[in-house]
Amino acid sequence: MTASLPVVFVHGVRLSGACWQQQARLLGARDVVAPDLPGHGTRRGEAFTVGAAVDAVVSAIDQVGGRAVLVGHSLGGFVSIATAAHHPDRVAALVGVGCSLVPGVALRGAFRLGHRVLTAFGDDGAAASARTLRRVLPSEVAEPVIAAGIATEVVPSVMDAAAWIDSIDLLARYRGRVLLLNGGHDHFRFGEHRFLAATSHGSLQVVPGAGHYLPLTHGEVCARVVDDVARLAAADATVTA
Repeated sequence: MTASLPVVFVHGVRLSGACWQQQARLLGARDVVAPDLPGHGTRRGEAFTVGAAVDAVVSAIDQVGGRAVLVGHSLGGFVSIATAAHHPDRVAALVGVGCSLVPGVALRGAFRLGHRVLTAFGDDGAAASARTLRRVLPSEVAEPVIAAGIATEVVPSVMDAAAWIDSIDLLARYRGRVLLLNGGHDHFRFGEHRFLAATSHGSLQVVPGAGHYLPLTHGEVCARVVDDVARLAAADATVTA
């Protein structure tokens, strides 16, 4: 893998930037940064809003030179779409993983129900969540996530914010290269063709057998895809220079 465009990874709800340590290793020739969104990781206790989340991503992009390939998973995908729409000059290309679904009332309700179940435990479900992560993720991914803390308490504010995100409209505003990357078994792919139709320079890739945690369970696949997109984005910039 060649150095050039840096990559900024944006994590999903309840997780943190720690979930991307495997990707940082696999993309070792590139500058990689993975910020914590408000309310997560080192920023637990802060209020989550889409605006504050976009600001966190923009700050991370500025850390690596002011322009980067943006890779967002789940909540991080929706935040990345918003970032690309509002700051297109900073986003060389966008990879949205597991975020090709409008977060409607039913989905938000399911997350709120899960939150109530987990908060019924004295530890906000931390132990149960850790057991699940250790079961489904490789230890290189699961252990840093668990050590950084699982922010169950942020779910209600994230769901409140999600009600106001029009990701398809935001995606249509970004004119750069977009890849929608989904697991074949991911329920967050059910709107992928609507999302794809909104892009001006987009493509869709589905990984058979993968689920919603695709970038964390299929790390080498994700890294290859991200590196390919970064190479193409660098070529795009050369052509338009």
